Amino acid sequence: LPADENFVGRFAFEDGFGFERYADHALDVPMYFVIRNKRYINAAGESFRAFLEGKLPQLPGEKPTIKDWEDHLSTLFPEVRLKQFLEMRGADMGDRDHVIALAAIWVGLLYDADVLDAAWQLVRDWTDAERDALRNDVPRSALATPFRKGTVLDVAREIVALARTGLARRGLGEEAYLAVLEHTVATGKTPAERWLDLYNGEWGGDLSRIF
Repeated sequence: LPADENFVGRFAFEDGFGFERYADHALDVPMYFVIRNKRYINAAGESFRAFLEGKLPQLPGEKPTIKDWEDHLSTLFPEVRLKQFLEMRGADMGDRDHVIALAAIWVGLLYDADVLDAAWQLVRDWTDAERDALRNDVPRSALATPFRKGTVLDVAREIVALARTGLARRGLGEEAYLAVLEHTVATGKTPAERWLDLYNGEWGGDLSRIF
């Protein structure tokens, strides 16, 4: 596998992608370990496909259990990880309001068929090169990252607006949880950038104020 394929998961955008393709991918992602008698056995770099055939050098002749497969799946790190739910890994950590907003934006996008289709239409023609560039550049330049004829901020505004539509249609008032994201797209500044403004301003370079 290319070095970043486990994380980026380009195969998810291929025509016909489904459970079988994900399983084939997982079989070839290098293993980390096998657990036997509560002990971790180092299997770094080995193939689960070989393990299925009883050819794991660390456990010659032994074939995996369902628990071994579950353990292996837990060591895959694509942007969206398939469990008994979809684990959205692209936004780790945040304060309480942002953790709730993360759930809200995905519910808004995924739980309404029309909104989901509109979101897909927005991104469906993005190329692998563009997605890779976004993943590499956004951590550095955030919403100001250039993209096509605009910036990532333009995309973010559309996505947040779509999520609001999806939540509003549910009629539960959940669109209120998007407030922190709507503030971000209105100001064009992420929480990190707002912290930097404070650090360089009223905090006078005192990093302890962030706590």
